[in-house]
Amino acid sequence: MTAAVYMLRCADGSYYVGSTSAEDRERRLLEHQSGAYRGYTYSRRPVELVWSEEFDRLTDAYAAEHQIKGWSRAKKEALIRGDWAAIRELAKRR
Repeated sequence: MTAAVYMLRCADGSYYVGSTSAEDRERRLLEHQSGAYRGYTYSRRPVELVWSEEFDRLTDAYAAEHQIKGWSRAKKEALIRGDWAAIRELAKRR
């Protein structure tokens, strides 16, 4: 079973990072959009998918999710753009 990590841009401009099985990604995004659960995105709708990546193993997806959650806003936006040079540069600034 493959897994996916995804990033949503919320209506307030914040970012939400989550993971799910790749097969359930669309259903999970619809749950965020509809407010099916009272979590982070519930009061920040509508949300927009801005980035997603698939992983062969669920453990790798969870690790990536937790790593990205710790990133700065600038680093997350570089990931959305696919700007790996900026990600490397931003990592050096710590």
